[in-house]
Amino acid sequence: MLSTPFHVTIHAEGGGAAAGRSTFRRSFEEVADGLAGLPRMFVEPDGAFLWVASEEPGWQIDGVLYDGVGGLWYVELKGHCPQPRFDELLSALGWPQTSVRFHLVREAVTLSEHEFRCRVGWP
Repeated sequence: MLSTPFHVTIHAEGGGAAAGRSTFRRSFEEVADGLAGLPRMFVEPDGAFLWVASEEPGWQIDGVLYDGVGGLWYVELKGHCPQPRFDELLSALGWPQTSVRFHLVREAVTLSEHEFRCRVGWP
């Protein structure tokens, strides 16, 4: 089942501290390499990426990796996709070992993983 379209930033929950902010335990390069291994994922050296469906119904995720001191700072995502594909993307960030939280960009609201999943239709 496809998600409701979303525009979020994903942040590590309780990651390493860097300049007063949490970072993922994985580096920018480790996450970029992990994403590049997903089928039909296109990752640019600056951290911009595009992931498109190889199945029907079609879906697409546009994203950007933001580097931080000591690890990846956060990830911005726009689009929609099925839950199993989203979980593959999160795995590249170190999930589920690293807990994540979601900030809805337009609504300026931060949600837990469970709250986000319910919001996009993955109860």
